[in-house]
Amino acid sequence: MPSDANRQFLDFEKPIKDLLEEIQTMKQRQEKTRIDLSDSIRKLEEGILEKRKEITRNLTDWQRVQLSRHPDRPYTLKYIEKMTTHFVELYGDRNVRDDKAMVGGFALLEGQTVMFIGHQKGINTKMRQLRNFGMANPEGYRKALRLMKLAEKFNKPIVTLIDTPGAYPGIEAEERGQGEAIARNIYEMIRLKVPVICVIIGEGASGGALGIGVGDKVYMMENTWYSVISPESCSSILWRSWDKKEVAAEQLRLTAEKMLNFGLIDGIIPEPPGGAHWDYNESAQILKSYLVPAIEELKKISPEERIKNRIEKFSRMGFWEEEKI
Repeated sequence: MPSDANRQFLDFEKPIKDLLEEIQTMKQRQEKTRIDLSDSIRKLEEGILEKRKEITRNLTDWQRVQLSRHPDRPYTLKYIEKMTTHFVELYGDRNVRDDKAMVGGFALLEGQTVMFIGHQKGINTKMRQLRNFGMANPEGYRKALRLMKLAEKFNKPIVTLIDTPGAYPGIEAEERGQGEAIARNIYEMIRLKVPVICVIIGEGASGGALGIGVGDKVYMMENTWYSVISPESCSSILWRSWDKKEVAAEQLRLTAEKMLNFGLIDGIIPEPPGGAHWDYNESAQILKSYLVPAIEELKKISPEERIKNRIEKFSRMGFWEEEKI
């Protein structure tokens, strides 16, 4: 977790930045003058917590999109680090190469072995380039499927952590079968005999999210989004400009609360006040408190029943009318 001095702030987080700067100034003054300012500092720190809560309560849909992309936000490997022990990362799709945008491996979660799979964006410019900004190639989805099948072989539950602006749209990705790889994952995930839990921890965009997003339980963290298209891309298609991205975010109904109302997810996982980027440990423990009971609940159901429920769950999604001819 970045220190207060190294934190990055979004536009609507500026009041928090101002308070942190004021605290830093007071601490320097206290050190220089030897005057006890601890009460004033404590009040300002309490003010930061209140300001974080206030900002989170009044977010627009576009601001939630911005929070989901916050550069300080924890990614898949950070959640795995904070929630589990004995993580063993596994590499490669056994066909083309290892895709760094998709990570996965076995880890111990509360004493039980779980297969974790998720998108990884990278924590700085160099790592973001290495991770391709969390946009997986076909080999990333084939790697994910290989790990799912491995978990099924050893009868271990699967947890997928979704955070991607979309599958990589490059020509070479299409040549290697991007669409087929995602479609194959959707088809195979429906039929997995082990419990599967999917959590959107950041961005949940298009087929890039669906490629590891079919499960018995699908959750969204509080400040995330899930949609067939990003607000910017939607704006550029409908209005030939990115200037309407705020309007597009509102019209896409992409926030966790709206997805829950549509019946597309099973629950919303709360975040620390202000967002997950303020406290990695608390964010991970909250997520863990949802995963452990969900796994235990699903383990009580037979594989055949789980598959049947999964098929029915996704078949019910969406709205349509049938015309009689």
